[in-house]
Amino acid sequence: MTAHTRAPGGTGNRDTFFHPALFYGTDDEYTAGVGAFVRGALEDGHRLLVAVPGRQLPLLRDALGDAREEITWVDMARAGRNPGRILSMLQDFADRHRDASARVSIVGEPIWVGRTPAEAWEATRHEALINLAFAGRPAGILCPYDTALPEEVLAQAYRTHPVVGGPDAYRASSRYADPHDVCRDCDVPLPEPADAVVVPFGERDLARTRDEAERWAAAAGLPPSRRPDWLLAVSEATSNSVRHGGGRGTLRMWRTGRELIAEIGDRGRLSDPLTGRRRPDPCATTGGRGVWIMHELCDLVEIRAAAEGLVLRLHMGLE
Repeated sequence: MTAHTRAPGGTGNRDTFFHPALFYGTDDEYTAGVGAFVRGALEDGHRLLVAVPGRQLPLLRDALGDAREEITWVDMARAGRNPGRILSMLQDFADRHRDASARVSIVGEPIWVGRTPAEAWEATRHEALINLAFAGRPAGILCPYDTALPEEVLAQAYRTHPVVGGPDAYRASSRYADPHDVCRDCDVPLPEPADAVVVPFGERDLARTRDEAERWAAAAGLPPSRRPDWLLAVSEATSNSVRHGGGRGTLRMWRTGRELIAEIGDRGRLSDPLTGRRRPDPCATTGGRGVWIMHELCDLVEIRAAAEGLVLRLHMGLE
């Protein structure tokens, strides 16, 4: 692929998917690269979503001037706090305009300076899954990456984006990898907790397990306003273990810093890495509803698929 001097917003075939990574080191490079993509998309009549961390929103609005009125703006630090929610948001936006004549263009910045390593791993998984979820769809998704991010994060960006570059030129990434391979590589071992409450469960123990999770969370300091979310997320995870994970599993719970963590392990398998990454059809029988609910309720969901089974870690902040 030859280099593009214009950040590709409206470039390319209307029927193809385009997923470039934009690397920037300064505010000027950021506004130049994102601005070129946005203006190109608007000139070509695209429907446009810009989802970036809140601190970047005023910068882009000022740079885009009157064009900002034609854009749907989202604070990614809030909407994408859990990286597992982002893909559903992007797909919902694209689906709303599926019948329109305009192509969809999106700016999505899922990793920023200050993300925890755990969040960055799940955001990298998200970036790989974009390539599966949007394959063949007429859409362009530009993902900005601050060059101040850790080197490992920047290296993964080359593996998850078919096209990479800066504000002045884009090129094919020589390190682009199969999304399934990237997802497998994201299954790095999770650190073991120092102290956890362990609750084995089976089909007849689900009610008791929910009660134990509720009592423990209250004693650990989870605010009453968040307890229904905690209970529903844990309930969905343990029920999934019974239905799809061999009929039983193990719940572990512990507190670290300002969050509670519930880990559910079983003998299940995750055959489709996109499971739970889009809003489920209430009439469909293909599953994924439980994992989608967990992503919507929790501040972070870590998923690990290993030879011995499946592990889900559900994080919920105390504030």
